[in-house]
Amino acid sequence: MAKRDYYEILGVAKNASEADLKKAFRRLAMKYHPDRNPGDKEAEERFKEAKDAYEILADPQRRAAYDQFGHAGVDPSAGGGARGGANFSDIFEDIFGDIFGGGRAGRGGSRVYRGADLQYNLELTLEEAVFGTEVKIRVPTLVECAACNGSGAEEGTTPETCGTCGGVGQVRMQQGFFSVQQTCPRCHGTGKVITDPCHACHGQGRVEEHKTLSVKVPAGVDSGDRIRLSGEGEAGINGGPPGDLYVQIHVKPHNLFARKGNDLLCEVPISFAAAALGGDLEIPTLDGRVNLKIPEETQSGRLFRLRGKGVKSVHGGAQGDLICRVNVETPVKLTRRQKELLRELDETMKAGGTRHSPQEESWLDGVKGFFEDLRFWNK
Repeated sequence: MAKRDYYEILGVAKNASEADLKKAFRRLAMKYHPDRNPGDKEAEERFKEAKDAYEILADPQRRAAYDQFGHAGVDPSAGGGARGGANFSDIFEDIFGDIFGGGRAGRGGSRVYRGADLQYNLELTLEEAVFGTEVKIRVPTLVECAACNGSGAEEGTTPETCGTCGGVGQVRMQQGFFSVQQTCPRCHGTGKVITDPCHACHGQGRVEEHKTLSVKVPAGVDSGDRIRLSGEGEAGINGGPPGDLYVQIHVKPHNLFARKGNDLLCEVPISFAAAALGGDLEIPTLDGRVNLKIPEETQSGRLFRLRGKGVKSVHGGAQGDLICRVNVETPVKLTRRQKELLRELDETMKAGGTRHSPQEESWLDGVKGFFEDLRFWNK
């Protein structure tokens, strides 16, 4: 089944601002949230669809990829989901506040908070980034405390309703004609007070652990791409949903190649004789060796393009090329005989009347013309 357009799902124009996107998603979330529509599978699907659309469009990088490539640009199975990811914490709290009247009800009536998103920096070689790989990473994170099941209270006890706010999590302060609602200073908005904290998490409901995850890196990723592991971030508070883990890709410098978009760049040194006489040169590529024909009289800096020997981007498009730039090396550590031969060669080239160094002679002609013009203006 073809996926619906994300702008159509949220009911906004393609030039919609961030505020417009948030407002549209908030409206749909309040209408289709599963807690407002218990047992309604269609409403649950609509909520998930709106959440996915907002998550893509609320992030500038992923929105740009979607605008350019459509769903293929943000599809995780094609690698397009490697970029971006909106933080839903603030908007979820706003929505839950409207749905549940001051906070989503969690364990024992406490407010629910989504876990924080995490980021992991993953270094890859150029070969791993181009061909894809699977790596295991070890990530520090906060997980739900097993001793108290996330309640924060010692086993056999339960959190008590806050006597200051009556379990609401907020208190109303009267200042003259104005009434100001503030977070409860005693329970800090949770609505509960833990009198006997859990010995394992000290009343936090979460403990720090390291977990090992397997990350599938799609072929063609580049530095700056991100891979989202849904639900692998920090655990939520009071039964709230966990955050996500974003794996940030960094490609290490390569000793032979540099990547520019889908193309690979390579500096190829050649000898003076090879540049003058031409010949075949063996060139390395990421998938083997190829022969490059160097024509006679090749100048330093000339570019040779090997079609299809570059990178197939994770975002689609044609295979890139390998671009080789030849650098003619000046001979070093010459013997006396070699120097004599070079002098003889230089003399024969000067005596022949043929322009053997066109760039040098053109430059000298330009210098001569410059001084002639200078003498004319100084008269």
